[in-house]
Amino acid sequence: MTESPIRVLIADDHPVVRGGLAALLRTLPGIEVVAEAADGAGAVREALLTRPDVVILDLRMPVLDGVGAARRITADVPSAGVLVLTMFDEDALIAEALAAGARGYLLKGAEPEEIERAVRAVAAGAAILSPQVAARVLGRASTPQPAQAFPHLTSREHEVLDLIARGLANHAIADRLGIAAKTVGNHVSAIFAKTGVATRAEAIVLARDGGLGA
Repeated sequence: MTESPIRVLIADDHPVVRGGLAALLRTLPGIEVVAEAADGAGAVREALLTRPDVVILDLRMPVLDGVGAARRITADVPSAGVLVLTMFDEDALIAEALAAGARGYLLKGAEPEEIERAVRAVAAGAAILSPQVAARVLGRASTPQPAQAFPHLTSREHEVLDLIARGLANHAIADRLGIAAKTVGNHVSAIFAKTGVATRAEAIVLARDGGLGA
């Protein structure tokens, strides 16, 4: 009995990169490119329509970034494995992508064989990181981390406060986290109540003093 091909959705806002990746994957046996998207919102939409096995996401995309798209896709299409393919290897972005549900994280410039191996691994439910990313993750894990600021906040409130400290408005935070703007408003109200601040400006100062928003 012939196995079904691995169905792949590619999301990248650069047409040349997107087209080159699609062309590469179409040469590989047992892999089928079922859709392409130029931004994160399009990736979410195509994932819902095509139900792919693997979604390859860039992180820096318009409308909705890769982290927000990964969060929505893993929630709405849990059978799809998310593989990040990006040029960014900052610790914070790696952590955000993995926390959003990505199973794989590769850097652009990866060899075709590495991309093929990652697609097949993610489709099989495995996790895979490029050697450079794995080294950063392991290095971070072996380094003692300071106690989290504002321990009385929930993890989601902590995320929201960090984004407030970066200067994001509620609607931008909603897009970033893949939640409703009203939900963000509720989190902001809870943060104000728990920290004792009365304005957004006070929250930003407090958060930055606590090491957030970097």
